[in-house]
Amino acid sequence: MLHDFSFTQSVVIALLFIWTGFVRSGLGFGGAALGLPLMLFVNNNPLLWLPIISVHLLFFSGLTLFNRLHNVDWRYLRSSLIYIIPSAIVGVFGLVNLPILWLDGLIYSITFYYGFNWLLNRGIQSQHVWVDRGLLILGGYIAGISLTGAPLMVAVYMRNVSKNQLRDTLFVLWFLLVSIKMTTFIALSVDLHFLTALLLLPVAAIGHILGLKAHKAIIRNDLLFKRWIGGGLVIVSGLGLSQLVATPIKILYEWLKNDVNLALYTNVFS
Repeated sequence: MLHDFSFTQSVVIALLFIWTGFVRSGLGFGGAALGLPLMLFVNNNPLLWLPIISVHLLFFSGLTLFNRLHNVDWRYLRSSLIYIIPSAIVGVFGLVNLPILWLDGLIYSITFYYGFNWLLNRGIQSQHVWVDRGLLILGGYIAGISLTGAPLMVAVYMRNVSKNQLRDTLFVLWFLLVSIKMTTFIALSVDLHFLTALLLLPVAAIGHILGLKAHKAIIRNDLLFKRWIGGGLVIVSGLGLSQLVATPIKILYEWLKNDVNLALYTNVFS
């Protein structure tokens, strides 16, 4: 069993990590954005899942890049990191300090936005340098909080990096961002759930291998793939947001009910 989960939950978690591995290697980005909202239905604490996802990303991106560093656009990567790294560091500190309810709401909202854009084939576009910089800063901040800022940064990288270098350049970027996140986690004594990450590594490897094999097919049918995924993200994120909205309403209802019962009890015996 994983982290005191039931057998059924463990099977679901295994399937989700196969999915994230498949997306990460198939598209070159989006593993966390497309997997984390689903994981929050199993356990709604992002600080459980993000260290595990980070360990996997470091392992598989490093493995993929072992013989691919020559195919990285180092010039653009260096120039973009000036805007991404500082905002990512700020985002990591937000992750460990914000209430879980806020983090869940932020993750579901961001994912809903991405899903809606993909469903309608509305890409995030930029035609100006200052807009590019703004997207990099915002993407870095969101990546620092939840590792779901990839689509914002990818929108900029697609305009500035050649297609054959894009995936390898993005893998280096994710490796650097996750290294910062993990270093911060260690410095702040956040539980990395390293054993759970190791147990799930072979499972994620299945998705990684499938994604590598499907990469060319996904690129050829990128529009159709994203529309299907976008529709799924809209449904999942919508359910997650409705659940988050219902929780404080339910708490308020229980509080009011108890308050009314207490008032009746006081009137009867006074």
